[in-house]
Amino acid sequence: MVAVQVNQEVADRETNTLPFHPFENQQGDILRVEKEHQVLQEQLREAEEKFEQLQSRSLEEVAALEELLKKSVEETEVSQNELDWFHQDSETQMKKWQQEKKENGENLKALRGTVKKHSDTNERYLKAIDDKEKQYNTCLNTFLETSNKFANDKSKLEELIKKSQVNSQECEKRAVKAEVSVLQTWKETEIWKLKGTIAKAEGNLRMLRALSSSASAAPVLKSQIDSWEIFISNVKKQLEKVEAEYEEKIELVKNGARNCLSKVEIVDFPWPQGLVLRARCLHQGGAEEKWDQRGHPEPG
Repeated sequence: MVAVQVNQEVADRETNTLPFHPFENQQGDILRVEKEHQVLQEQLREAEEKFEQLQSRSLEEVAALEELLKKSVEETEVSQNELDWFHQDSETQMKKWQQEKKENGENLKALRGTVKKHSDTNERYLKAIDDKEKQYNTCLNTFLETSNKFANDKSKLEELIKKSQVNSQECEKRAVKAEVSVLQTWKETEIWKLKGTIAKAEGNLRMLRALSSSASAAPVLKSQIDSWEIFISNVKKQLEKVEAEYEEKIELVKNGARNCLSKVEIVDFPWPQGLVLRARCLHQGGAEEKWDQRGHPEPG
């Protein structure tokens, strides 16, 4: 083994195992001081910020207090002016009231004389009132007798009016019932007519469709079938319209409406034009048949 001698100062510096003289008593004092310094710096910065905030808030509060003080001084001056004005007005009112008191005293003296005069007049009026009261009692008795008679007559008239109202209501109910019956009859009649027309037209349409099953007759009957379909559609719409309008009139009459007793306007749709069918010619080679507007065969 070979022994190597190392300088003590170099050894301390290289391995950092001993305090750094003369600034450290123990290893790491400098780092600790630096950390404490940083902490103190941060605390100082926070303290400065808080101080600035507090100072700003204090300045705002001082400004607000100064403004409040200024306002209070102005209000005090206004109040003082108002107080001075009130004192002046009070003096004026006091003089005015003293003058009015003097005038009222003079008026009171004059009024006492007037009261005496009116008192004498009042005595005369009391006597006249007593006489009028006797006349009033006499007239009141006459009035009560007449009033009782009128009350009896009124009761009889009210009874007659009540009976008349009952009769009127019964007549009105009968009239409404009669109007409803008439409207219902008209409605049923028109519906019966329209349904008959629809049934007859649908029968003709079925016959045309049966005849159009032949390929040779179909082109000839196509326009006639379309005309009958349109005719049936129009009559059905007319049926719905007539039924709805009659129902509306009936409801109006039931609810007390007047002047509703009139027939619903009916549109008379023209029947499709006459038909010329070659059914027998097309199917059997026979003579052509002519049909009228309602789909009935015309006589030969």
